[in-house]
Amino acid sequence: MTLQPEIMQSVEQLGYRVTVGDVAAKSGLDINLAQRGLLALASDVSGHLQVAESGDIIYLFPDNFRTILRNKYWKLQLKETWEKIWKVLFYIIRISFGIVLVASIILMLIAITVIIIGLNSSRDGNSNNSGSRGGSYRGGGFFFFPNFGDLFWIFYPNYGYNRYDHSSSRRSQSRDANEMNFLEAVFSFLFGDGNPNYNLEERRWKAIGTVIKNNKGSIIAEQVAPYLDNIDRYNKENEDYILPVLTRFNGNPEVSPNGELIYHFPELQVTVQESTQKSISTYLRERLYKFSEAGSNKIMLAIGLGALNFILALILGSFLKDPSIVAQFGGFIAFINSIYWLLLGYAMAFLGVPLIRYFVVQMRNGKIESRNSERKGRTELLQDKTETIQHKLEYASQFANQAIIQQSDIAYTTEKDVLEQEIEQADKIDQEWQKRLDASDN
Repeated sequence: MTLQPEIMQSVEQLGYRVTVGDVAAKSGLDINLAQRGLLALASDVSGHLQVAESGDIIYLFPDNFRTILRNKYWKLQLKETWEKIWKVLFYIIRISFGIVLVASIILMLIAITVIIIGLNSSRDGNSNNSGSRGGSYRGGGFFFFPNFGDLFWIFYPNYGYNRYDHSSSRRSQSRDANEMNFLEAVFSFLFGDGNPNYNLEERRWKAIGTVIKNNKGSIIAEQVAPYLDNIDRYNKENEDYILPVLTRFNGNPEVSPNGELIYHFPELQVTVQESTQKSISTYLRERLYKFSEAGSNKIMLAIGLGALNFILALILGSFLKDPSIVAQFGGFIAFINSIYWLLLGYAMAFLGVPLIRYFVVQMRNGKIESRNSERKGRTELLQDKTETIQHKLEYASQFANQAIIQQSDIAYTTEKDVLEQEIEQADKIDQEWQKRLDASDN
């Protein structure tokens, strides 16, 4: 069985000694999947099982179980190596769009400057030298080249590293130390920064598991409704929407004397440490998309350079329309002419893609806000506490329980060998017989 990262993370967070209910509630995984995953993990890392006198099972893992797994599975080592390589490759991909933008601007500036200087030189050579040279126009003086020494600061990659600002300005000192550089900001401006709700399902089931734990394993449907979707009028009345929760955490429905349903989760009531009330949002809140995580100054710089790139492409195109110019200069200008449509296409896409994406982001956020509003509205039923809700909560409290398994409750553990287990069992029998003999003597 493939090991679940959620199970390994939950085991670490819970102190390497867990029950199935602990892991299911912590990770939000299906209760049966959590049980199979714990068994597989215990088998792979030589974990131990402890059986309480109540019959409940505790899983005990070594602190270095990840090291054991890495040494045991070369696939995990290969995956970790690939993740490191992909991180570098993806960073190169991210900054490549900014590099292409800067390179495009430089190439077109050079090409336009070469063409204007060449054309002006040809005109000066063919004109009358008397009086005309003094009033001639020097095309080269109109264009300027950026200070390349200052320009290359944008190539310094600081992804994941702190930046140190030696300026005394308070505004500069208050900037985020991990702020993305310009090349990263270009990628963010073009394509955004990914789905902010990529882990929505994980957050959903963790929240539901926490709600059940906070209520000691006994809840009513209205308590988890704010964390679920696709609840219409029909399944809201018959509470069908809670079926996935029952399936995932192995819950049982119970009927009150008034015919009202509450839901009981026995396996989430067993734990090895006393559970305290954990704060949690009253409903599942999806995060809104941001157009870009880059700073406004970086975005404005990207827009400005994109506009400059587009204008230069139009100017260059007006020159390259004349075949005689390409034939006259050849070489570098001929090369620029051969890739002109790529330069123009990139210039158009650089401004067009973010514009389209802006409207897509607005549309997505509108749907997210609608779903958030629906979930938030379901919390009003609990806050109002109608007579029906109050009766259901009171009945659910009768099933609320928390069974904490202490070390003294352990009747058997795989940490000890069979002989040691038999000796301890024999000692217990001897002690029991001794108590009976003492009682008969008295």
